[in-house]
Amino acid sequence: MNISVIGVGYVGLVTGACFAEFGVNVTCGDKDGQKIESLKKGRIPIYEPGLEELVRKNLKEGRLRFTTDISECVKDCLVIFIAVGTPQGDDGGADLTYVKEVARTIGENMDGYKVIVTKSTVPVGTGKLIAEIIRKHQTSSCDFDVASNPEFLREGSAVEDFMRPNRVVIGAESPQAIAILKDLYRPLYLIETPFVITSVETAEMIKYASNAFLATKISFINEMANLCEKVGADVHVVAKGMGLDRRIGPKFLHPGPGFGGSCFPKDTMALAKMARDKGMRFEIVEAVINVNKRQRTLMVEKIKRTLKDLKGKTIAVWGLTFKPNTDDMRDAPSIDIVRGLLKEGARIRVFDPAGMEEARKIFKDTVEYGEDMYRILEGADGLVILTEWNQFRNPDLKRLKALLKEPVVIDLRNVYDPEKMKALGFTYTGVGR
Repeated sequence: MNISVIGVGYVGLVTGACFAEFGVNVTCGDKDGQKIESLKKGRIPIYEPGLEELVRKNLKEGRLRFTTDISECVKDCLVIFIAVGTPQGDDGGADLTYVKEVARTIGENMDGYKVIVTKSTVPVGTGKLIAEIIRKHQTSSCDFDVASNPEFLREGSAVEDFMRPNRVVIGAESPQAIAILKDLYRPLYLIETPFVITSVETAEMIKYASNAFLATKISFINEMANLCEKVGADVHVVAKGMGLDRRIGPKFLHPGPGFGGSCFPKDTMALAKMARDKGMRFEIVEAVINVNKRQRTLMVEKIKRTLKDLKGKTIAVWGLTFKPNTDDMRDAPSIDIVRGLLKEGARIRVFDPAGMEEARKIFKDTVEYGEDMYRILEGADGLVILTEWNQFRNPDLKRLKALLKEPVVIDLRNVYDPEKMKALGFTYTGVGR
């Protein structure tokens, strides 16, 4: 089977490479010529464990190719995945400009029956909109079906998530389209992956509902952490006690500075906007959004309380990306927290294993960039941990203490044991402990 993926951002590139690994012939198209030329050489523009090796392997074996000619992605392919960006618009909803542009290109170049599949996260009703645009721009009448196949890829483990997913959701009305997509995912039947076959609209909603619920768990445990600090409870033990209940589960019950990234902030805003457009308030999701914004401010206040007056203080920061194992800093809590510290008059030194290039685009010359996690500690008034990269989990604590001007650690990811840190002479502050 020949398929194509239009849009080689994070989702599109993972989708194309993984389908190629399944033995499918995949053409990936994107208008960004520089990105395509880099990909043709096996160099990927993002940090994602295992993805570069997968791209290079399938390029070499001839199952994966890249092009800037989007018409090529339409004419010779039975299934066309739309994986372009749907950034947050000014009104909080998803901006479908790129989706509409792709739909128009598909219509103009269609030469036979196709299954057009949205991988991008799109509001409910987008499938029908795509179908209307394609019909309007067809140069000759061709049958086609539009389907929804939302992605559930976690940055940092996206290849594993594609190869061994919790479920595959297929939204389509046509039995033919469903059969084609099930055949495309046939390798997953060997590992008994559950399939959810439903309507296009329901599939579109499943993605938003999933992300909003996970975001809700994060904001809930952050509120619990804030309350635990006031009443003298330990949120880690609270989360463990909650998570052992199978109805709740332990995932996403980790307190910290709030959620970020390319999905949760954007998707919760879009879901709230979707509800408002239909004349209702999605009050739980709106509360989740507000709690997440406030959590970042509370973290700045926590740092200020620990270090007293921040003016003129030098603060070392470990971790900038919104989570480990990615270089993604989109809506990362670190952005608001570092800017908040700068506003208070602090001098900031930062280090991140993968996010330094992105950080320079955001902070420019307002912070000092370190090439080594220990070097930025020299003479600093305290250390703030913002991302729980593995290399931060077990540092040389004696060296850390010796390098700091004051042995202050503000651990916003609760990486370390409070009692051990205090026994070693650190002034240690966590979240909810």
